[in-house]
Amino acid sequence: MSAESSSSPSSLRVGQGFDVHRFSEDPDRPLVLGGVPVPEARGLEGHSDADVVCHALADALLGACGLGDLGRHFPDTDPQFEGIGSVELLRRVVSMVQAEGGRPVNGDCTVVCERPALAPHLGEMERRMAQVIGAPVSVKATRAEGLGALGRVEGIACLAVVLVAGPPATPVPSQT
Repeated sequence: MSAESSSSPSSLRVGQGFDVHRFSEDPDRPLVLGGVPVPEARGLEGHSDADVVCHALADALLGACGLGDLGRHFPDTDPQFEGIGSVELLRRVVSMVQAEGGRPVNGDCTVVCERPALAPHLGEMERRMAQVIGAPVSVKATRAEGLGALGRVEGIACLAVVLVAGPPATPVPSQT
């Protein structure tokens, strides 16, 4: 079923998101990506659980609806969000999108890291993210080929894009 058959083109909105976190110095901090524990690596540093997949997908959803970014709604200076699971943050973002009349159509995420190897976990990440946003999500992994901070295994990044269906966006006033 194509997006056009379920929504008019004027009601489709695209959002993009990006997140990056460095690896934690704490050897006991778990790594969670896409809501899935990845036991063979140390966790990422962050105020929440630092799940870059959830964060990038949440930012993409917020962007599609013109709602700003994750930091605006869940600041890392607010103690109530310390240690919160990013799947919960993503759930809250989906509720915000729905309150705006939006409905996620699909999401696509690319995780950038040298290690750990993510291939064994990608299917579960896709299932988990799809369950949370209520739409298909693809999750891919690639390497930075040894370049930059990601290539030196200093952290993990994720890029995400989403398509959201909903009420047509307000037209931009003409400049005439």
